[in-house]
Amino acid sequence: MGLFKSLFGGNNIPETEKEKNDKKNFEILKYDGIRAQRMGKLPYAIKCFEEAVAINDELETLSLLATAYTQANRLDDARITLDRMATKDPEQVNTFLSLAGICYMQEDYENMKDACQKALVLDNKNPLSFYLTAKAAIGMKDDITAIAMLTKAIVLKEDYTEAYQLRAEVLWKMKQAKDAAEDIQKLLSLNPDDEQALLLKGEILAATNEPEQAQECFNQVLSLNPFNEKAYILSGELYLANKDFDKALAIYDEAIEINPNFAKAYHERGRIKLLKGDKDGSVEDMKKAIELAPENEINISGQYNNHENMTKNVPF
Repeated sequence: MGLFKSLFGGNNIPETEKEKNDKKNFEILKYDGIRAQRMGKLPYAIKCFEEAVAINDELETLSLLATAYTQANRLDDARITLDRMATKDPEQVNTFLSLAGICYMQEDYENMKDACQKALVLDNKNPLSFYLTAKAAIGMKDDITAIAMLTKAIVLKEDYTEAYQLRAEVLWKMKQAKDAAEDIQKLLSLNPDDEQALLLKGEILAATNEPEQAQECFNQVLSLNPFNEKAYILSGELYLANKDFDKALAIYDEAIEINPNFAKAYHERGRIKLLKGDKDGSVEDMKKAIELAPENEINISGQYNNHENMTKNVPF
């Protein structure tokens, strides 16, 4: 606070001198804020930016303040600041795109869509505007509009990997396996080691009765990234679907060895152990899963009870 008192102390200053001091103080506060932000000292950076925009609410400093608020997870404050920027200069596309991003984080898809539409009015050739509009549509359960918006984004940017990935996911959710596979193939042609694309390809192959090819995809992901949790889960589910309990157990053993805090792996391993008749081992794993992720206790307990009932008449 000493800095702010020294900067702003005294009121009996001639207007021209005051303007000179305000400009100096603004520059000091702004660049102190930038340095603090780069060093991860967000509370101090925010204080500097707030004091700076109180002197001069220029767009660049408002944008720095909005970013700092976002980094500090002060999303309401970030949104208020972006609204202030949009009012000050309604011709800035990036302001509306940033606002759309904040709305997405707040799951406010209606206002996200509105921000995207304003961005598109200003520039209908920006692929990011169409991509974010698609994400808003997905949040509003409007998959058809999402597909249309993602297609427009891809037309504007042929190598837009995020748009291909999202369109493939939406198409697969709509059970359009062929079209989804085409997008995945495009993704893999751009990057053969794209983990998300390989996982989705494996999911589709598993669902379309091609388990060996699906397992190859999951194995490839794990060879690229032994810490990819989704790959372990999908691999284990595939082995379980084919009643290969031993391999399912092995994959979850490996997952837990890599990450001893992997709650979902304990949960899934507990399911397999119960199906194999190892009730004590199953209970131990389920307890560990609840310990690591207590928010899932009801689901885990319910599934355990269901599995216990299912296995009462199963000979082991």
